[in-house]
Amino acid sequence: MKFAVIVFPGSNCDVDMYHAIKDELGEEAEYVWHTADNLDQFDGILLPGGFSYGDYLRSGAIARFSTVMTEVVKAANAGKPVLGICNGFQILLEAGLLPGAMRRNRDLKFICRPVQLQVENAETAFTNSYSQGDVINIPVAHGEGNYYCDEVTLETLKANNQIVFTYKGDNPNGSLEKIAGIINQQGNVLGMMPHPERAVDSLLGSNDGLMLFQSIVKNWRESHVVNA
Repeated sequence: MKFAVIVFPGSNCDVDMYHAIKDELGEEAEYVWHTADNLDQFDGILLPGGFSYGDYLRSGAIARFSTVMTEVVKAANAGKPVLGICNGFQILLEAGLLPGAMRRNRDLKFICRPVQLQVENAETAFTNSYSQGDVINIPVAHGEGNYYCDEVTLETLKANNQIVFTYKGDNPNGSLEKIAGIINQQGNVLGMMPHPERAVDSLLGSNDGLMLFQSIVKNWRESHVVNA
């Protein structure tokens, strides 16, 4: 499986993402600059964390208009797996690929520490290697991770089982309903604030994030066997 790691001016987690895919997962990965106008050769799209375009205006607000985002939307509409982590999640929200918005952390401070997540939906293309209710250790590093949506959107997320991860115990950023990650209704676009690419080896303090990437590959291979 071949992944595109999208790089915006200000991305700073692209190398972590590349390492997770290439060195830990053993799959193909390629850095793709934000000016790219074709992603057809890739099987999966990864939007890493960082501060795209300096987070001016709003986190992800400028990156949303990058040339490559037209191709990301195209890939998402084609059913390819698209994963946005931290700033990547913010970009997916700004692009309308996921519902809701991101606000400043409740305490208006940047947070960088390990947190516990609970797997709320283990039947997605991104979580099929976990079990329902699993508690995993994944670090966060953000200043604007306070997820918010209106009541109608929240009820829709719940009804469609689109809330994939929640914070277990402590709510580090004040996120609505402790939401840490959501998926689109089609099930192929996931956005999450915690960084699974920083939890792919026990030397990093946790390897709980590796199973998320393994899930993507597992789902992709199974779907291609069925469609072969």
